[in-house]
Amino acid sequence: MSTEPETTEEAEPGALGAAAEGDTTPGPGEVTGAGDASSTSVDTDGGADGDVEGEPGSAEALTEEATDKTEDAGAGTEGAAQLSEAAAELAAQRLERERIERRKAEKRGPIAAGTGLSGTAADLLAAVRAVESGEKPVATAFREPEQAPRGTAPEPARRPRPVSAPAASPSAPAPRTVEAVRAVLTGGGAPDGLAPQVVAALGEGADGQLREDPWQLLRVTGVRPEQADGFARALLGAECGPDDERRGRALTVWLLEQAALAGHTALDAPALTAALSQRAVPDPDEAVQSTLAEGEALVFQDALETTAPVAAPARDDAEESAEEGEERPVRVLVGLERYALAEESLADGLARVMNSAPKDEGSAAGWEQAAASAGRSAAELIRTVAGHGLVLHTGGDASRAEAAALLHAARGLGLRAWAATHTSGGRDLRASGPAGNDLADGPEGGKDTTVVTVADLLSGAEGPGRDADGALDLDLLVVLDAPQLDVETAAVLAESLPDGARLVLSGDPGVLWSAGPGRVFADLLAARVCPQVASRTPDPGPVGELVSGVGIGELNQVEAPGKEVVIVPVRDAGEAVHRTVQLVADSVPRAIGIPAEQTQVITPGHGGAVGTRALNTALKERLNPGPGRFGGFDPGDRIAYSPAPGRTMPGHVVSADTDGLHLDCSGAPVVVPKERVEQSVRLGWALTAHQAVGLRWPAAVVVLPGDAAAALTRPWVYTAFGRAERHLSVVHGVEQALQRAVAEVPQKPRTTRLPALLRAQVPTAG
Repeated sequence: MSTEPETTEEAEPGALGAAAEGDTTPGPGEVTGAGDASSTSVDTDGGADGDVEGEPGSAEALTEEATDKTEDAGAGTEGAAQLSEAAAELAAQRLERERIERRKAEKRGPIAAGTGLSGTAADLLAAVRAVESGEKPVATAFREPEQAPRGTAPEPARRPRPVSAPAASPSAPAPRTVEAVRAVLTGGGAPDGLAPQVVAALGEGADGQLREDPWQLLRVTGVRPEQADGFARALLGAECGPDDERRGRALTVWLLEQAALAGHTALDAPALTAALSQRAVPDPDEAVQSTLAEGEALVFQDALETTAPVAAPARDDAEESAEEGEERPVRVLVGLERYALAEESLADGLARVMNSAPKDEGSAAGWEQAAASAGRSAAELIRTVAGHGLVLHTGGDASRAEAAALLHAARGLGLRAWAATHTSGGRDLRASGPAGNDLADGPEGGKDTTVVTVADLLSGAEGPGRDADGALDLDLLVVLDAPQLDVETAAVLAESLPDGARLVLSGDPGVLWSAGPGRVFADLLAARVCPQVASRTPDPGPVGELVSGVGIGELNQVEAPGKEVVIVPVRDAGEAVHRTVQLVADSVPRAIGIPAEQTQVITPGHGGAVGTRALNTALKERLNPGPGRFGGFDPGDRIAYSPAPGRTMPGHVVSADTDGLHLDCSGAPVVVPKERVEQSVRLGWALTAHQAVGLRWPAAVVVLPGDAAAALTRPWVYTAFGRAERHLSVVHGVEQALQRAVAEVPQKPRTTRLPALLRAQVPTAG
């Protein structure tokens, strides 16, 4: 590794893990979402913009950190109300509720047979039945479970799929309704400016709902429990108390929503009741029961995996009868209906894909011929895909060439093969076919027209379109950046595939997970229900070598004769900002030959003295100063546009007029209406790692200020370092914290149900 190239200030050599000299006191800036060191927090790594992660299972991440992340996500109140294409697709699926309910009834069949249950298992079963019948479940259902019987799942049923349609913008609320809500808010001491958001969240009659249940104010994005409590005290007076049943229900739903923002699709019942206790709910069990009885949440019991013997000896009928009364361990989970239905829909859809015979099963010779002409890793992928409906493909950025080779082979066999990426910037999928041609070369200026974004594929904006049954009109879909799939988007994808189509989920398991709830790719890898192909193609160069080491928990010094990797030690926040601007504007262009517009700055959070806001302000002043006449932006500004939470499109400002802010995002023109600019557009010279995932630049400057030490994890470092193609500069102010993070701090866990649902439907692949 090298020190900073030819800067006007002397840089110090050393390993990335070495301590930087100088003051070790963290700077005054805060990293967005970073919790108090004394608090235990549920991980918040899934937020669209907040890259700070905490400890699993506590109330703090369910309250403070997850909320901070929502406020920083750039979605705003209107953005939160406006559904993404994938969310609209899933909403259409919920119209099939009657069929889903029948499927739930079928799944209850095997459990109902356990009439000999007793103790905790019987209570759990009674709770599930009571909730689904509309009765209040028994209190003991929410105590720590010991054991319960394992149930079997029915065969996945083929269900009609909805036809994709773009999400419709929410209609403006009636002025009379807004004024009525404004009056209620004013009477409770709340800002009357929240009225449109309240109406959007609660609908018509929102004023009456607020008077009847003031804690419904928690439905509005950004409102916190203490604010809702104050509003309720002002409206209810002496009737208001911490033991109010309405408060318990509202807090339960709010905690589950915050958990979803942190990446969980459900919460362990003990963790949920503990979080309610920390929010001064006198009887947490009763609060959860009330929420379930009102249908605002669902309860599940998932069997825990136990170690099975290699070979079970023959047993007589008496032994089997004795074991029927035995109880097996389960966990009790509570979750919101939308994510529960999404996970069940996803499990069903994937099982159908795995169980459907590929349409071209008779062309084995053609697949083998295609594999024989490909490289080793690509050949293994092609052969595996030839015989299976669902395949997982893991590897770094270089492994995308193997996915491209697969697409080339499938198209050569006459299949309708498409690829979908997380971002438009990841669409340049290049690999050499047998003739040495770039597969990305096509009729549209070198862009492969069969590579689209997941969002455009599902909305119908691009892609193969849909057949008469509403399924995607294709034979093979390769989803790149698969770790970025949240559970709702993945459910829509799976349900949109026609019978007989193949699905390949490809991605780097070391990067940060999705911004939305779930950890689909990691869950599938852990469940082992389908073939997995690991790439043997290493990422090239010193940067690739460094990133590969980080992936296995090692922070190595690498040889960088061309200054491909540079360390810039800094002592405080001010120096970190100064050196970052110097690197982007002067040092990297002069010494490495990469211009400023091709260099991306990555930092752990938005807030603080060295967050994206501070760095973007400094970089704009140096690289594109201007008055910011349109919402703080000027032509030429680099921006990060978020059309929906969790999606970031880098680009630059072209112009502004009465229609809005005109952007160029990876060659695509975008017009953002004036009223949406503040919520969806940020300056983009500096991004967080979550915003940058799925994208790469010729050069990256990763900034690690002292106050970010507690926020660093191995996946964050791996993701940030991996955004650089040719050159990586590390502005290093965290001393030994970087080495500790890489060696000791893995991806934070998320609570999901997908592995259990998959194992119940599909035998493990071993």
